[in-house]
Amino acid sequence: MDLKKFKDTVVRKKKSLSGFLDQLEELVPPDMQEIVEQADAEVWKEIDCTTCANCCKAMTPTYSPQDIKRIAAHLGMTAKAFRDKWLYKEEETGDWMNRTQPCQFLVDDKCSIYEVRPEDCAAFPHHNLKPFDIYGDTYKANLNHCPATLLLVDKVKKHVEREYIWPAQLPEKQ
Repeated sequence: MDLKKFKDTVVRKKKSLSGFLDQLEELVPPDMQEIVEQADAEVWKEIDCTTCANCCKAMTPTYSPQDIKRIAAHLGMTAKAFRDKWLYKEEETGDWMNRTQPCQFLVDDKCSIYEVRPEDCAAFPHHNLKPFDIYGDTYKANLNHCPATLLLVDKVKKHVEREYIWPAQLPEKQ
């Protein structure tokens, strides 16, 4: 994965894609879920997360109590020792997060605890959230970090603009 090229693409497309996601709060095509599912299937034919790891480099997952117990046991330590060594508790949300970025478990661009990784990591980039239009803020936040999300939103936007009269395509009122 060419992350420089990805970051250049984010700079070029983010405003347009974010605006599209904002418009979905007001106007949703009736077949939106089918559009998203088709685009998502196409995305995963083009993107291989194991060649990227940008999420691990630029973001931190949240760790549930179950994640902490599972990972700590895998590493042969107590949950408290695991938290003390690698996590901090976010004040506003109370979520357990990594102290450092990139993730301490990222080794040679691979997750060293992949089999027991946090559920937040396993679910990322959260393309399965339904309905798509309700989670615009999640997709907007992930545009900066995830080539798969950028490509998904771009494909959905192109499909919607091709199949529907969309507000961005209407002439401006005088």
